[in-house]
Formats: sequence, structure tokens, C-alpha cells
Amino acid sequence: MQHTQIEGFVAVAREGNLRRAAARLYISQPALSARIAGLEEELGAPLFRRSRTGMTLTHAGRAFLPYAERALESLEGGAALVAEVADGVAGELAIGSAPAMSAYVLPELLARYTELNPNVRVTVRTHHSEELVAMVARGEIHLAVMRELRDARVRMRPLFDDELVLVTRPDHPFARAGAIDVAEIQRAQLILFDRTSSYYDLTQALFRSLGIVPRAVIELDNIEAAKRMVERGLGVALLPGTAVANSLDAGSLREVRMEGAPPIRRTMVVVERLRGTVPETVAPFLALLDRVPELIPRARPVAEG
Repeated sequence: MQHTQIEGFVAVAREGNLRRAAARLYISQPALSARIAGLEEELGAPLFRRSRTGMTLTHAGRAFLPYAERALESLEGGAALVAEVADGVAGELAIGSAPAMSAYVLPELLARYTELNPNVRVTVRTHHSEELVAMVARGEIHLAVMRELRDARVRMRPLFDDELVLVTRPDHPFARAGAIDVAEIQRAQLILFDRTSSYYDLTQALFRSLGIVPRAVIELDNIEAAKRMVERGLGVALLPGTAVANSLDAGSLREVRMEGAPPIRRTMVVVERLRGTVPETVAPFLALLDRVPELIPRARPVAEG
């Protein structure tokens, strides 16, 4: 199939109208119609339902659309990179990252990377871990940094442990004590991550194992929001150490030890493709990832066992 056919298909899908799509592409309606017909013939299925009011995607068209969009993005990205190489850009590094990693770990690493590799174009795509695995497997990104999970399509290597710590406002009774028995969590207003978060699963597993039923004042899916809630006195929270390191150093939050509770840790990994050529731009970044426990405050070496 040809690039112009895919381009025409995506344009019609977005516009829902052959005339507007043709105008957008600066071609005639018959030429665009011929492109769509040729693509449908090659795929062996109709991609649109035609009507007097416009064109809507068939089931096959809806299934094909994300692949067509990714193909166009890949070609456009490649063309842009060729132009940049001509202007002195040395290559590209495409990274996928879980939200917490992109906010609290990547900035320091990318600052060091770009200082050493100023002519490399770096792109970062932030998604949940399951989607990052699929993106690496499809070759859309060179690597991803995320929580550990199992997937046979890719290779995963442990980088560091992110340990959840109990944080409060400096004037909270827990902070004045410095340490509490973990059972005292039951009398605190606890700010929790929402039920779709792996952090939620970690905290709930701990509470279940200890027979604790905490009171939750609010559920959030954003670490920065949770920090602000704690700073405003709305409750206490179990947050990743890498996310609260600066706030602890600044004194806006205080860490409280939980006696009687095991460490709550989540292993973070780098995800790579099983096969395929790896560009030279990747190796220097992998070397920095191996130094995360040294470079990032509160990032712990991976626990044995």
C-alpha cells in the first residue's frame, strides 16, 4: 500500500467528508476517491460507509485507523529526523515512561544525557506500563522505564526500588512522634491512590496482611496532588520516596517511620526489545539508568530476593 493511500484514508476518517479531506490534501475529490478505493481493494474490505451526509468508518476502518495513524507518524518522524541529520543532529532517542518516572527520575537523567549528547533529538512518551510494553514491542520507542511486570514480548531489567514512605505535615501528631505503630494508621485520614494504580494495590496488600482498615479521605491518581493535599493538612499519605525527596529536604513534608510494617517497595525496570538493531544513542542513556540509585535521591538499590 502507498503512503498517499494511507494519508488519504486518515484525512477522510478525520474529516468525515470526502470534499473537506480532498481540500485539506490539495487534491481533487476523484483523485482522493481513487486512493481510498485502491486501499480498500488491497485490504479486501470496505473502510467507509458512504452516505449523502458524509463518510463514516466501517468496523474494518475503525480497526485499521490507529495503525494508519501510527504509520504516518513514523514516516513523518523519519522525514523530520533526516532533515535534522542534514542540519547536524546525530540521531534520536525515543523513551517511554510511566508518569511518576517522567516527573521525578527522568529530568535529572535527561539533563545529564543532553549535556553529553547535545545533538541527539530526545522524545519522551508518557503512558501506563501496559501500553509502554506494547510500544516497545512494536518498535515505536527504543526503551521504556516503568514498574516491573511480566510480558514475553520484551526484555526487562531491574533498575532500582522505589519505596513508599509515610509523609505528613510537619505539625501533624505523627510527625512530632517521628515514628508510629503501623496500626495507628487506622485513626488517620489517609490519602490513597485510586484503585487503578499499582500503588493502591501495594498499600492495600500491606493493610490486609496486618488486618488494618484505614479511613480514606480522598483517592487520587496524581502524586503532586497528593503531596499538596498532605501539605494542606487534609491527611497523611504513602508516597514514593523519589517523589517526595525534595519536599522532605525542603521541610514541607515530614517522613514518619511505621514500626511493625515491612518496607513497601516497587521495582522499576528498563524495558527493551528482544530483537532488532539498537541505535548508538541508546547506550549512553542505559548507562545513566544503571546509576539511578546514585543519582536520584531515595531511589534504592534493588533488594535481593
